[in-house]
Amino acid sequence: MAGTIVSILLAGLLTENMILSKFLGICPFLGTSKKVGTAFSMSVAVTLVMIIATAVTYPLYAYVLIPLGLEYLQTILFILVIAAIVQFLEIVLKKYIKSVYNALGIYLPLITTNCAVLGITILHFTKGYSFVLALVNALAAGLGFMLAMIIFAGIRGRLETADVPEFLKGLPITLIAAAIVSLSFLGFVGIGG
Repeated sequence: MAGTIVSILLAGLLTENMILSKFLGICPFLGTSKKVGTAFSMSVAVTLVMIIATAVTYPLYAYVLIPLGLEYLQTILFILVIAAIVQFLEIVLKKYIKSVYNALGIYLPLITTNCAVLGITILHFTKGYSFVLALVNALAAGLGFMLAMIIFAGIRGRLETADVPEFLKGLPITLIAAAIVSLSFLGFVGIGG
């Protein structure tokens, strides 16, 4: 079990990184990765939503939808659960951590439609994870999301002061940098079997 947990954690961080390997969650990746602080705050929020969404959706799917033969409602139910969790998180941040709420701006409600969050809640069932392993996988995916966001925020900070040709400034150099970071994570594929 411990080996499986370590394997899931390493996969979520490196080889199956939601952003850099599965290309899920690109909107917040490009939108909130201009500053390390904002990238970190967004990553914590996404990680929390991933873990809580997994804790809620897993039993709903396994003990309600499957027994009733309603598996086809999975996506709709999961999106509703994720939306409720994000709304609750938004209320808490607005009331208790106003600076983080203001820093995340429009990207906080967009976690509701973040395909990385929905993707991780569905992925548990395609991989046949137990409830505990699903929670570990959600944590690993969130930490992988955070790793990608913080690395890329550091790179974007350096790009702001770099001498970039005029035709590459802005989105073009950002996409090129994202592609190079993604390629660098490809080097981890095959590690651990």
